[in-house]
Amino acid sequence: MNTLTEQQVKQYNKDGYISPIDVLTKEQALAVRKEIEIIEKEMPNEIEKSGRYNVHLISPKLDEIVHNSKILDAVEKIIGRDILVCSTTLFIKDAKQKGFVSYHQDAKYIGLEPHNWVTAWVALTDSNEKNGCMKMWAGTHKNEIKHHNQKFDENNLLTRGQTIEN
Repeated sequence: MNTLTEQQVKQYNKDGYISPIDVLTKEQALAVRKEIEIIEKEMPNEIEKSGRYNVHLISPKLDEIVHNSKILDAVEKIIGRDILVCSTTLFIKDAKQKGFVSYHQDAKYIGLEPHNWVTAWVALTDSNEKNGCMKMWAGTHKNEIKHHNQKFDENNLLTRGQTIEN
């Protein structure tokens, strides 16, 4: 059963993103957050820096998100049934931390071509303007890939600080 309406698919084609799509209950999101906290406590440094990639390979609880039928159904509605999960990434920003993710285009540094794939971003905690919500630049998926600078800002949660120039 596909979770997207035709209107949502039109929004994706126009803007390059759809939001929100409810895929986890608050209880499920809390369980995943607790799993991350357990990993941080029991396996220090395991999910820091490059360790935050492909975390679905170290935790069955995190792997459940990769196989979440609501996410997969939404992705299928956009790109079809031929789905491959390329990677997973945790962006962890603790309270009062100055962390941010700079404006970037995933296609620039993920390296998959053609650009006929999607990213499913799942918030495990409340995300709002006060605590640093996700911001999307509507319609930029229709533009050419922009030049990115690697800024390596210590507060940037992207590994190399990939930032669209200008």
